[in-house]
Amino acid sequence: MKYYIAKVKVHHTDDKGRVKKLTEQYVVNAVSVTDAETKVVKDFENSGIEFEVGSVIETKIIKVIK
Repeated sequence: MKYYIAKVKVHHTDDKGRVKKLTEQYVVNAVSVTDAETKVVKDFENSGIEFEVGSVIETKIIKVIK
C-alpha cells in the first residue's frame, strides 16, 4: 500500500446562497491512483455534499506514525 493525496473540490453554499468551491486535501492509503479515487468517492457517496475529485497524486510518504 502507498499513500496518495487526493484534492477534492467541495461545493459549499454561503449565507447568501452563492456556491463556493473549496479545495480540500485528503491522504488516502491505497494500492493505486484509481483505488485512491474510488475510496474518496465512496467516502463522500452518501454525505449529501456536492464534490468532484480534482486530482490524485502518489506521495513519498513511507508510513504514518501515530
